[in-house]
Amino acid sequence: MIDEKIRNRIKQAQHIGLTTHIRPDGDAIGSLLGFGLALQAVAKDVQMVLRDGVSQTFRHLAGSGQIKRTFESDCDLFIVLDCSDLKRTGGVVEGKTIGISVDHHITNENFAELNYVCPDAVATAAILAEKFPAWGLPINRDIASALLTGIISDSIGFRTSNTTAQSLRLAANLMDQGANITELYNKALTNRSYEATSYWGCALARMQREGTLVWSSLTLQDRKLSGYQGNDDADLINVLSSIDPLDVAVLFVEQKPDQVKVSWRARAGLDISRLAASFGGGGHPAASGADINGSLEEVQNLVLDSTRKYLQQIRMIENEAGFGGKEAIH
Repeated sequence: MIDEKIRNRIKQAQHIGLTTHIRPDGDAIGSLLGFGLALQAVAKDVQMVLRDGVSQTFRHLAGSGQIKRTFESDCDLFIVLDCSDLKRTGGVVEGKTIGISVDHHITNENFAELNYVCPDAVATAAILAEKFPAWGLPINRDIASALLTGIISDSIGFRTSNTTAQSLRLAANLMDQGANITELYNKALTNRSYEATSYWGCALARMQREGTLVWSSLTLQDRKLSGYQGNDDADLINVLSSIDPLDVAVLFVEQKPDQVKVSWRARAGLDISRLAASFGGGGHPAASGADINGSLEEVQNLVLDSTRKYLQQIRMIENEAGFGGKEAIH
């Protein structure tokens, strides 16, 4: 049984390294901190590593000051969280054997010795909140706050289609442990810096629509002019995905002059994870992404062409089936 194997692996290890994906979101950071603090609570020596560090949005969480950008010493167990493939860790565990992977992405490559992957889970943090007791790990107020942050972030405040009664029960249990849902919700989803809001303005000014396809972009110059310090989209993709009516929203974020981060969001019933996978990325049916080499213009033209073709295929399938997308369409 995998729960017993994970419990024993954790029990046997003393020096444990944790990491997650580049440009970490709330689920990545919440899962990392929740797991790290829980391991420390059972007297494990823990290193928590994020190649891109922690954004200002999540620095209020206990333990965030412990997070480093590289591992400072070797570990006898490495755990990767909320990450579908090792490339997305940014190279921080390159050449290392991954003992445990915990994830909820449908495109997970099962790269660890023990893989706990649950695509139906609303967040990786939700898996941890449910499984910690079985893995011999406690949940106190700080751990609960980190895990609830992950659930709130990835469900966009319990608004995604994979939000279930079970995920709400998990959130309630974390509140019982002392997590303040109002404060955590505001920190994760509502509060925005002036710089992040200015950054949004750059993309909103150039937003375009073609039927039920919406897209925009953020350039390196936008980041410089706004003063935004992150290399992500400051969660702008969730704003674009709220447009109604909408089938797919795409956001292009220039990382380097020859590399672009692409984020897709789709309405319920569509599965754009395979489209993202065709560009070397992955994710969830309704939310996926990829890092693509090329100029912003080249990547935008290539991705939009493929997305248009995907939507044309979907419309043909829906017309033939005679329904409006009530089931997941690949």
